[in-house]
Amino acid sequence: MPASTSETVRVGLLGLGFGAEFIPIYQRHPQAEVAAICQRDPAVLKRCGDRFNIPEARRYTDYGEMLKAPGLDAIHINTPIPSHAEHSLAALMAGKHVACTVPMATSVEACRAIVRAQQVSGKKYMMMETTCYSREFFYIKNLLTSGKLGRIQFMRAAHQQDMAGWPGYWEGLPPMHYATHCVGPMLALSARLALRVSCIGSGKIADSLAIKYGSPFAVESSHLQLADSDIGCEMTRSLFATAREYVESFDVYGSSRSFEWTQLEHRSKPVLFTGETAEYVDIPDFAELLPEAIRPYTTSSVYDGADSHLSFKQGNGHGGSHPHLAHEFISAIVEDRPPAIDAVTSANWTCAGILSHESAMRGGDWIDLPAFTRPGASA
Repeated sequence: MPASTSETVRVGLLGLGFGAEFIPIYQRHPQAEVAAICQRDPAVLKRCGDRFNIPEARRYTDYGEMLKAPGLDAIHINTPIPSHAEHSLAALMAGKHVACTVPMATSVEACRAIVRAQQVSGKKYMMMETTCYSREFFYIKNLLTSGKLGRIQFMRAAHQQDMAGWPGYWEGLPPMHYATHCVGPMLALSARLALRVSCIGSGKIADSLAIKYGSPFAVESSHLQLADSDIGCEMTRSLFATAREYVESFDVYGSSRSFEWTQLEHRSKPVLFTGETAEYVDIPDFAELLPEAIRPYTTSSVYDGADSHLSFKQGNGHGGSHPHLAHEFISAIVEDRPPAIDAVTSANWTCAGILSHESAMRGGDWIDLPAFTRPGASA
């Protein structure tokens, strides 16, 4: 639903590859304004600024200069993974609210630093995890809250993707360092945080890839023990040398109904099991949850057409999540409340993946998540 006051949040966007997707959403959101855009490449900056009628004075090639822009309330970060922590910390320390694409960071200590900076600054931090605002997530959430699913008994998630052709920092990346698309929907549906993890590495990638991060595995598969819960969760990640069409999925097994993701994107449907019966289901759109002006962006994209971004070609448009994410971020600021995926939650979800890889490197040892990834603890 629309936020409760007439306040306008002035947003600066950092990174205009995937990040360009959010410009028209913020421009049309009734309580947001695109106050600045920033991109290192002047040609990309001009092309993007011209396309969306951003005044020249609001265009920046230097992030530090954008942070000094007068009246800027919030920063939405869409830069390469290795830069997320640095850029988030800079914005929080400059007194800006932060939305950041996944993952939060690439180390436990960087996650801790961001949580600490958020606590000290008092500003909002939200990790923009697409799976928790996808049509499939809303559909399962409705089954759960209506009682039709029954009691959750088990969940599993998979994110398998061939990263050939992506920027060089992806080459050899430990699969679980980018696990939030798996962790997020399972923990959000259970309304619990991860307590500890145990992960097994499997297979082998080319030595030329493995040497970059010291990670040899083609696949990593992790079990998560949740805090204050008897629900089991399992997740599987692969990035290279594993023959599988792109999948970013989660399955939920309940006492009354169970949901399994489609096997073939665009060519089949998910299945809902009820006892001994099963049926294919059509997942509805949930644009009605949004302000009317941004509802079209659940089904249309800046990247529709021949120039589609790789994340859209492979990721099936992220399930219509983008306007829902932007709306939650803006609403949290306007209503002065924590975002649904706040700093502590983001750290828990991200560290569950980082420590899963550490567990795999240690032969599957159980590793506890640090205390700062739970509510009420100081970073």
